[in-house]
Amino acid sequence: MSSSRSGNDHFNPINASLGAKRPRAESANKVTVVLGAQWGDEGKGKVVDLLATESDIVCRCQGGNNAGHTVVVEGTEYDFHLLPSGIINTKCISLIGNGVVIHLPGLFEEIDKNEKKGLKGWEKRLVISDRAHIVFDFHQAVDGMQEVQRQAQEGKNIGTTKKGIGPTYACKASRTGVRICDLLADFKEFSTKFKNLAQQYQSMYPALKVDVEGELKKLKDYAERIRPMVRDGVYFMYDAIHGPLKKILVEGANAALLDIDFGTYPFVTSSNCTVGGVCTGLGIPPANIGDVYGVSKAYTTRVGIGAFPTEQLNAIGELLQTRGHEVGVTTGRKRRCGWLDLVILRYAHMINGFTAIALTKLDILDVLDEIKVAVAYKLNGRRIPHFPANMEVLQKVEVEYETLPGWKTDTSAARKWNDLPPKAQNYIRFVENHIGVPIKWVGVGKSRECMIQMF
Repeated sequence: MSSSRSGNDHFNPINASLGAKRPRAESANKVTVVLGAQWGDEGKGKVVDLLATESDIVCRCQGGNNAGHTVVVEGTEYDFHLLPSGIINTKCISLIGNGVVIHLPGLFEEIDKNEKKGLKGWEKRLVISDRAHIVFDFHQAVDGMQEVQRQAQEGKNIGTTKKGIGPTYACKASRTGVRICDLLADFKEFSTKFKNLAQQYQSMYPALKVDVEGELKKLKDYAERIRPMVRDGVYFMYDAIHGPLKKILVEGANAALLDIDFGTYPFVTSSNCTVGGVCTGLGIPPANIGDVYGVSKAYTTRVGIGAFPTEQLNAIGELLQTRGHEVGVTTGRKRRCGWLDLVILRYAHMINGFTAIALTKLDILDVLDEIKVAVAYKLNGRRIPHFPANMEVLQKVEVEYETLPGWKTDTSAARKWNDLPPKAQNYIRFVENHIGVPIKWVGVGKSRECMIQMF
């Protein structure tokens, strides 16, 4: 497949040795990154939406339609799973990078839903990397079967979204995966790869039914629908970084504690949702990463099972769940709720090197008399300086809390720092000082206008 480039042919890396002039490194555009700092659902979509209004390119670098980002614009609530949140911005290109795994029926279903809400012209603004792996329907079926198997064998499952993400990344790692570039090349060869993979899964899961011919017919149609949008992602990003001045934004899916390497393994996602995933998921060097913004709620939530040291299985947990409308965008599952955990935020900062933090949903705490914040973990009565890798150990930690007074005032109308009550300001400063990272935004409501910018 021939790759189309995005217009800036001033430097060809292949011809560099033939004397083409190299751009100076410092002239390159830096990429701004937004990442989740907890277990996901922190309100990244809102922060991305805020930055996307001024961005030229917004990129997704990992995950699939297991991620759910909600963006509210002028009272309309958009739900994105595969589409970058920047797709709303008519002046912005949205890139689905090579690190993302794409379920094509899911992508078009998402587009249809958002079109009904008013999304227009997306096909002129969407770019898809030809190196992205494809999620097939049978990956999704197998995802569900594996969860049932885990439940039967171990009495517990991982709590996946059953969107086929894990099985697709497993195919990628075992080198049996099929990519967008395969779909758009020789369809006969693609069909052979598809059939071989389906057969492989059917031999492992005899109950798995795959309508091979029906699936291939649909995939052939999808191939023609996406063909105009597919580009060589490496060249696209290289041009974007080394071309004229551009604002480039990367929105991470999932979050630090769901990272395949650094999260609460095995109750994690199947990709790197920390800063390293930006380089591998888009094909860009670390030197081109600029600001890295972490997003955290003013309390903590997680979906599914796994250790959760600050979880409140009481009236406080219920209040946070109810007031915060804590239900998963992708799964519809109720989220577990607890106090803000600064051990987790410090750990996420160690890995990601946050430039600044966005603290969302502060208004949910408005009604509390007092607010607890986890500042340390203890094991056998002693403080531990690290976040435990082993989940059995994490289950046993004793949480050390600091208690702060609540402000008992409605903050939802606050639009600048001085509008916040002094006790809410103290809470924010306390968090900031403990993590050692400045808080740049404070969220006090659902819409774009409810983000207070501090600097």
